[in-house]
Parts: sequence; C-alpha cells; structure tokens
Amino acid sequence: MNRYWLFVVLGGAIEVIWVSGLKHASTPLEWIVTVLSIAVSFGLIIEASKKLPVGTVYAVFTGLGTAGTVLTEMLLFGEPFRISKILLIALLLVGVIGLKLVTDDTPKAEPSQGGAV
Repeated sequence: MNRYWLFVVLGGAIEVIWVSGLKHASTPLEWIVTVLSIAVSFGLIIEASKKLPVGTVYAVFTGLGTAGTVLTEMLLFGEPFRISKILLIALLLVGVIGLKLVTDDTPKAEPSQGGAV
C-alpha cells in the first residue's frame, strides 16, 4: 500500500474520533481534541487527493469513517447492536475495498510549470 492510501486510512480512522466528538464532547479538552481531529483528518485527505483520484479517496474516507463510527457507537457508547447494521457495514466495506482494488495507485504526475494557457 502506498503512502497516499495510508493517508486515506488514517484520515478515516481519525474521522471516527471527530464524528464521535461532535456528539459526545462536553469539556473544553474534548472539544479541542475534536477540532484537532477534524484538521488532521482533512489534512490527510487533502494530501491523498493530490496524488489519488479524489472521488475514490472521498468514498473510501467516508466509508471507513462511517463504518468505524457505527462500530464505535455500538462498542463504546451503548448504541443497540443489530445484525442488520453489521451486515450493512460489511457491504459498505466490500464496496470500499472494491474501489481501492480497481483504482490505479500510480500517483498523478505533477502539473508542468510551463507557459500553457
């Protein structure tokens, strides 16, 4: 896995922190962690989008974040466990993995600095 896909996966994992923080933060420290998580998460996605197809990056990022958030809410915050949620998360992850597999990992070439108008 190249470095840019690692950025996408890390950004998706950090997305779980800030999404949960938006719902559960109640102290200034929790809000600071939430805001910093937003900045780091989007920074990673912006970097990945410079070299990978932005549509695929965004789909993988949000898919991982959604799956992670639903699982976190069930495991840590008492959201009811339902097999239908687990099956739908599995379906979502199959789609995310499929997008990753069919996407060309070759980093985009840098735009030329020439005088093209």
